[in-house]
Amino acid sequence: QVQLVESGGGSVQAGGSLKLSCLYSITPYKTACVAWFRQAPGKEREGVASIYTGDDTGDDSTSAADSVKGAFTISQDNAKNTVYLQMNSLKPEDTAMYYCAAEAGMCPGNLASIEFEHWGQGIQVTVSS
Repeated sequence: QVQLVESGGGSVQAGGSLKLSCLYSITPYKTACVAWFRQAPGKEREGVASIYTGDDTGDDSTSAADSVKGAFTISQDNAKNTVYLQMNSLKPEDTAMYYCAAEAGMCPGNLASIEFEHWGQGIQVTVSS
């Protein structure tokens, strides 16, 4: 049974940083794509970044939305079954509910919510000006 638990959210002032964690269990799959999405009130859910758990060597297995490139970094610790989202230079427009999602196998070319079957409960990130 796939389980995803987010942690690390909270409130921060603009320019600050937060690091989100997603503790995952992807049984019965051997590998999966784990991604972060976010949804602000009144807006559609937006893909933020993704990473393939079958390769922990770095860049080739990650992707990030253009809106967060340079500010957000996705990484993983396979030994801890955890995917991280380091968020730097936060802006008020980054305020949203952040969700961890997973899908068996490699990451899809399009980071769209419809591509992911399994979801965490979400965690709030609030950035004040």
